[in-house]
Amino acid sequence: MDNSHLSLQNKIEDLKKEVRMLKEENTKTKRNLMWKVRKLEKDKIFTENEKIRLERETKSLRGEVERFRSPPLVLATITEILDDNRMTVKSSTGPHFVINYSKNLDQKLLDPGARVALNQQNFSIVDVLPSEKDPSVTGMEIEEKPDVSYDTIGGLEDQIMEVKETVELPLKKPELFAKIGIDPPKGILLYGPPGTGKTLLAKAVANETNATFIKIVASEFVKKYIGEGARLVRGVFELAKEKAPSIIFIDEIDAVAAKRLKSSTSGDREVQRTLMQLLAELDGFESRGDIGIVAATNRPDILDPALLRPGRFDRFIEVPIPNEEGRKEILKIHTSKMSLSEEADIDLLATLTEGVSGADLKAICTEAGMFAIRQERDKVMVSDFMDAVDKIMGVEHDEEYKKEAGVMFG
Repeated sequence: MDNSHLSLQNKIEDLKKEVRMLKEENTKTKRNLMWKVRKLEKDKIFTENEKIRLERETKSLRGEVERFRSPPLVLATITEILDDNRMTVKSSTGPHFVINYSKNLDQKLLDPGARVALNQQNFSIVDVLPSEKDPSVTGMEIEEKPDVSYDTIGGLEDQIMEVKETVELPLKKPELFAKIGIDPPKGILLYGPPGTGKTLLAKAVANETNATFIKIVASEFVKKYIGEGARLVRGVFELAKEKAPSIIFIDEIDAVAAKRLKSSTSGDREVQRTLMQLLAELDGFESRGDIGIVAATNRPDILDPALLRPGRFDRFIEVPIPNEEGRKEILKIHTSKMSLSEEADIDLLATLTEGVSGADLKAICTEAGMFAIRQERDKVMVSDFMDAVDKIMGVEHDEEYKKEAGVMFG
């Protein structure tokens, strides 16, 4: 009886173990199934998102295929506006067409010379294209309104008056020339030593006329390949027409406008081609409108005679080294915002700087301020200006001269 009871007890224990094992296996199976369900849900979400992405990409590719299947457009240039519905265009393939155009197009953009895209089948205008400009032309220095005024230029009263008459008056009061019955001067050539204010004059007149200021260094027209320089010249004048009223300032014009000589090198011939294009733009058949031309050079003696004849540059304005009165005005301008000691005398400083340019005078004022900063002073002393004069002019004054000058400053 006892043995049978023990045997039954053992069977019960074995059954309990088996039940526990089955429960554990069920729990593991349940966990595995739940993990698989979650994974399938994530896979479902990912698949749906991927489906949406692929549908969008398919739609985009279909649109691109449709664009490739559409016929190419014909590039053309408007030559004449006939009436409210018709115009003549010249296609890039050569022939001219009279076409109708839609009223929905921007009428301001439909001017002679504008580029348009035409449908190949009915030659209707599909789109108005921007003007073709070289990237280097658009990268020229352009200031909508320079911050230089006539008040910031000293010692050039006569030159300022001539620049106003030649560039400013035709832009601001063209009716005066119409009443007198003469054409306004087409351009001016500023010549003189470096640092005398030629660029400042051009910027000041651009400021006064609210004109766009386009500055070009003539050496930028010199390119490696044949025809590139002439194309840049055309691009600059086209840009000036778009930005009109505008002023084109060509600095160091002698880089491309030197006298043409009998030369066999291809480089010289290419520079001469660029010069001829510049001459054509300066004295072309088309009116430049509200475009002023200002050029500057340090070497007027080497310029080509064709550039200097009336009709291209009608006025030649010399910008000389300032005299004592001019130096005094320039120094007053550059020291107006400086903190000066009471002993400083601008009049004497002007007498000590004979023969220097306006740029040198600005450098002297800057150097004097730097000497004061170096010694951690809040005012510029006489000695600072003397040291600056020595440094800029290269003059070594002895101690007695400095002492005597210091007494004069006081």
